[in-house]
Amino acid sequence: MVGQVSEAGRAKASAPEYQGALGSLSVNASLAEVLDRGVEELQAAERAGDRREAARCGLAVAEAYRRLGRIEEADRAWKASYRAARSAGHEGAMAWALWSGGTLARQRGALRLAYRLLRLAAEMGERGGDVVVRGYSLAGLAETGRIQGDYAAVGRLHEQLLAEARRRGEARHTVWALEGIAQMHRNTGAYDEALALFEEAAETALRAEDRRGWAWALRGIADVVSVRDGEVERALSLLSRAEETCREMRLSSALAYNHKMRGNVLYRAGRYAEALELYERALEEFREMEEPRGAALSRLGLVKAHARLGRDAAQSAVELAELRSMLDRIGLRHARDMVEKAAAELGVGPLPDDAGGGPGAGGPVLPAGGAEALRTADVKGLR
Repeated sequence: MVGQVSEAGRAKASAPEYQGALGSLSVNASLAEVLDRGVEELQAAERAGDRREAARCGLAVAEAYRRLGRIEEADRAWKASYRAARSAGHEGAMAWALWSGGTLARQRGALRLAYRLLRLAAEMGERGGDVVVRGYSLAGLAETGRIQGDYAAVGRLHEQLLAEARRRGEARHTVWALEGIAQMHRNTGAYDEALALFEEAAETALRAEDRRGWAWALRGIADVVSVRDGEVERALSLLSRAEETCREMRLSSALAYNHKMRGNVLYRAGRYAEALELYERALEEFREMEEPRGAALSRLGLVKAHARLGRDAAQSAVELAELRSMLDRIGLRHARDMVEKAAAELGVGPLPDDAGGGPGAGGPVLPAGGAEALRTADVKGLR
């Protein structure tokens, strides 16, 4: 795989969510710059009565708010963008707004809503002849299924989207697909395959000047070299390099996940007190941006670190059971399995049955709408 960088690796990454007057913005523009420019151009479009331009600028504003963790403002912004696009009768702009709303819904843990909005975005993008937003929406559907842990449902779609991104020379989507496939390999214990794909993603992102994708790829590499090889200092160094980019671009979610991963690396190294501080920091960051998945994973790290530092086993079991119940409600099967493994690792299992039996306990975890959306996803529409 590492030798397949060629086409997408030669292309520079672009940010198609920055449109209209904001189309000149780089994919690496800081979110503060995107937000300032976006609000300024949005107000100008509204004064001019240009609804299509208002929809375009509103999309960039919504995405800046979302990535900064300003959830309520992001929610208002994507809806306003959709209304402006609908009043202008522009299906492509409507699709982009729906994509933004679906991505926000996934970030907030509202997965059924995410499937619904992303499926609508894909359909509207096809009707409007916008293959880019259709591709982004299909990728959003695939990522939603992946974070739920249903790899059988989304693995083939990831591979198809990767092939299509390579064919079209879309570096940013190539990086996204490589990282998604790598994460599935990592989570199923195929560390060598995961590392090769994360390294290819990092190389592709670097060539394409995609600093956001590069930072996420470094996080993946750090995770694998830590869990597979026990290379603590190398992992921490990679995370420090990624953190610089996250801070410069003000990537709030990526920074919080970076801190959580640093906690994981320290925990694996037996440096439990240090890990505890990082998990607490990440938990606060995730709570500020209302991101329940990241918050749950940080809480899991906290429970494990506290247990290693001497917390009562019964209390640890209660906290793990609460976490499992919460993850069941969200529908995150892989994260739920991590809780069960943590209970076994800490010697506090089996957990009380009252939290079990949810959607993560076995069998399909995708809601009916999500399963249908993934079943009918067709990458041929991107050609």
